[in-house]
Amino acid sequence: WGVSVRKKMTVKTYARTEEEKQDFFWTATDEPHASRRGLILKAHPEIRDLFGPEWRTKYIVTFLVVLQLSCAYLLRDLTWTWQFWLTAYVIGATSNQALFLGIHEISHFLAFKSFYLNKMFSCFANLPIGFPYGATFREYHLEHHKFQGVDGIDTDLPTAFEAAFLDSTFGKIVFLSFQWVFYALRPLMLKPRPLTSAIVSNAIVQLTFNALVYKFFGSGMLWYFVFSTFLAMSLHPCAGHFISEHYVFVKGAETYSYYGVLNYLTFNVGYHNEHHDFPNVPWSNLPKLRKLAAKFYDPLPHVR
Repeated sequence: WGVSVRKKMTVKTYARTEEEKQDFFWTATDEPHASRRGLILKAHPEIRDLFGPEWRTKYIVTFLVVLQLSCAYLLRDLTWTWQFWLTAYVIGATSNQALFLGIHEISHFLAFKSFYLNKMFSCFANLPIGFPYGATFREYHLEHHKFQGVDGIDTDLPTAFEAAFLDSTFGKIVFLSFQWVFYALRPLMLKPRPLTSAIVSNAIVQLTFNALVYKFFGSGMLWYFVFSTFLAMSLHPCAGHFISEHYVFVKGAETYSYYGVLNYLTFNVGYHNEHHDFPNVPWSNLPKLRKLAAKFYDPLPHVR
């Protein structure tokens, strides 16, 4: 692929020769975000005023959960019909992708000031996804921030197997169509983590919810949740951020920002350089951060 930056303690320079075309780009340099954060704070100490929870997050997430429950209920007897698939793609996948990213905000404790309220709310946001996701995501995601691109630690990196066997047009279509498989199984296979109380609680809440839905409303609602999640991480416009964030488009650049309209549906996840520089700035303040520190962000590769 040659599409991800990987890091090791030993030096391996960027590789993209014919012999190494299936390899990754390698570097021994530190990730750029910590050093840029220091420079930006020195130039703009007022950015600290942007830190902290966003009060609107809990209301938006609650609306999305209610929307998904309502759609699932209305379609409970229409599974496999065109109405089911159209709604699951247009509304369900868009909503579940937004819930993924709402959970992303919650994992940085940006929905509430309270640590425990954030953990509890993550379980609530998880309900329409159908699978216990939020607590496990947080464990791996915080490592992704701390060890971005470090081989063997950052499980957002595609594996050598993926690079070797999916390095073709057809292989990449398979990868894009089934991102949820790779995104879910890669961390568990490469770097399994011990069960924590948060992970167990997330699983208990989700499985109990699923069982109650099945008992009182049948399997149709559960199928809606499952396919909304599948489509959200498949060939869907809002899933493009999985590719745009860290896959290498410009040699030497590890993270990319996107400033287009899809940010309105995805908690501004496109402001990804800004997010990695300041993960304690909520989604609503990322455009303000970029505006304040424009001289740092304008030169970076980005898409509008």
